[in-house]
Amino acid sequence: VQLQASGGGLVQAGGSLRLSCAASGHTFGSNTVAWFRQVPGKEREFVAAKTTSRTYYDDSVKGRFTISRDAAKNTVDLQMNSLKPEDTAVYYCGAGRPILSNLRNPLGYGYWGQGTLVTVSS
Repeated sequence: VQLQASGGGLVQAGGSLRLSCAASGHTFGSNTVAWFRQVPGKEREFVAAKTTSRTYYDDSVKGRFTISRDAAKNTVDLQMNSLKPEDTAVYYCGAGRPILSNLRNPLGYGYWGQGTLVTVSS
């Protein structure tokens, strides 16, 4: 599965962006799909994940971000509202079969997109 992330950009605090992750070569199928983010000098951190039955969010984005998947388009989106400067990062989409207790660990995902930069200005 090849993943292509898009939708990043520059936005003012309080604004919104919608990231999209498109899969090619194979469908997402029953893989768990997730978004992570990373800033220079820090580890990749969990943002949100969607299994075939549930969604999971980091506390820092709960209530502001929504992860969704469109089986027909073979995409996974991340709607980001009420953005804050601390949301600034490169956002990566991932897919894989992590065990539920390990959803927040990027090592559980075998497929990654190239990353898209989100910059939130204050």
